[in-house]
Amino acid sequence: MTSPLKLSPSDQEHLIDKLQVFKIHGRDKRGRKVLCIIGKLFPARLVSTEVLNKYLEEKIFANLKDKPFSVVYVNTGVQRNENFPGIWTLRSIYDAIPITVRDNLEAVYFVHPGLQSRLFLATFGRFIFTGGLYRKLQYVNRVEFLWDHVRRNEIEFEIPEFVFDHDEELEHRPMVEYGLEGDHRRAYGTPSVDSAVSMYSMRCIA
Repeated sequence: MTSPLKLSPSDQEHLIDKLQVFKIHGRDKRGRKVLCIIGKLFPARLVSTEVLNKYLEEKIFANLKDKPFSVVYVNTGVQRNENFPGIWTLRSIYDAIPITVRDNLEAVYFVHPGLQSRLFLATFGRFIFTGGLYRKLQYVNRVEFLWDHVRRNEIEFEIPEFVFDHDEELEHRPMVEYGLEGDHRRAYGTPSVDSAVSMYSMRCIA
């Protein structure tokens, strides 16, 4: 990740909370807790690796040590220059996860992977995610298929509307899924991370 832009560590943590990038809510079909991660909302250019690791350790991992859990990672709208933290940051985050938490992570449901994500994980996944995590990864091409794995009535309202909008777009323009059409961000009017950060900076950072 690039250096945070004039935000103190406490403001960076507040920003992560405000954008609700990480949330433990609901259970999957096997009764495991679900950690939901909305990739598009992650302010990669504004949060340092150190602050992110501290935030995860204190507010997320502390609540996931005791029992098995799964992750729903929503990749919709993630762009390399906006909200993707980078390869080495991902490796640093993974290395910082306590062993007890790693051992209890049993499944990662990767929603809307897209061609670039598939290629990235095929190339770097085994290098970044050691210890068998790569084998726990399951691609979910549509949100409707996610309900085969998690309890819909407990998870659905945690999924942003732009994710469902992208599902509809894939139904009408399936080539978008494979990177054979233009950037899908232009196809529907959803707030970008920048706009969310701007709103936050005006109202919350003081």
